[in-house]
Amino acid sequence: MDLDPELAALRPLGGFFVLRTLPGSAGGEPWRLPALADGYAGGTAGPGRDPVALRVAVVGERLRTAEPRVAASLAQQGLAARLWSAALGCAVLYGRVPDLDPRLLRWDARATAPDDLWLAGPHSLPGDAATLAATVLHGHLEPLAATLRARYGVAAGLLWGNAGSALAATARELSRWARAHGRTDVAARTRALAGELFAHPLLDATGTRTGTAFRRRSCCLYYRIPGGGLCGDCCLTRPPSSAPPASPRPPLRSSPHTSPRSSPGGASG
Repeated sequence: MDLDPELAALRPLGGFFVLRTLPGSAGGEPWRLPALADGYAGGTAGPGRDPVALRVAVVGERLRTAEPRVAASLAQQGLAARLWSAALGCAVLYGRVPDLDPRLLRWDARATAPDDLWLAGPHSLPGDAATLAATVLHGHLEPLAATLRARYGVAAGLLWGNAGSALAATARELSRWARAHGRTDVAARTRALAGELFAHPLLDATGTRTGTAFRRRSCCLYYRIPGGGLCGDCCLTRPPSSAPPASPRPPLRSSPHTSPRSSPGGASG
C-alpha cells in the first residue's frame, strides 16, 4: 500500500506517531517554520532559524534544569522518538516510508506532538530496514548528535543510547497496538524491522533486548532534573548521589510511550 497524502494510517496509533503534512503550495504558518536541516547546520542557517538550539532551551526551561547538557540529551531523545514513530509506523502499516529528508521537515520547536513536525510531501520510499536506517539514523540522528556534541558536550554513547531507547519504546508501542487490534502482521513486521535496526553498528551496542524489553548501557541524565528519577530501561539501579533534590512539581510529559520511570509522567529518556 502506497502512502496517502495525509499519512492517515498513523492516526489510530496516537498523537505521538502522527506526522502532519504541508499543503502542496508554499504558504501558511507551517511553511514559515525552520527545517530540521537548519538546526543541523550548526547555527549557520541565519538568525531565528535554529530549531535545535530553541528546542534545547525550551526543554531546559520546562524541566527546570540549568544544565544545557541535560536539556540537550532529553530534547534529542524526544525528537528521536518522534522520528522513529513516524518512520517505523509507516513502514509496518504501509510497507513504505516517507522521505524524511531534514530539508523537508519543518519543526515548531515550542510545540508538542503532533503539532511539532510538518512534512512537505510525502514522497514514498521503500519500507525496509536499510531505508529506515538511512532516513532516521544517517539522515537525522548522526548530524543531530554531531551538533549536540559540539555545542553542549553530550557524550556520543549517551546520544546513541537515547536513539536505541527511543526505537525500543516505539517498537514496543507498535507491538502493543498490534496485539490489541489483532494485527499479527504488524507485530511480526515490527519485530523484524526492529531486530534489523538494532543490528546496525550505531545501535547494536546501545543495550540488551529481551523480547520487547530493552535495557540500555547508558543514562540519559533524566535523574538530574528536579524531581527526576531513573527510566525503566536505565543502566543505573539508583540515582547517583549528585542528583538534584526531588520537587513536588511534576516534570514535562514528552512521550506517551516511554519506559516506566521512578518519576511518572517524566520526559523521554
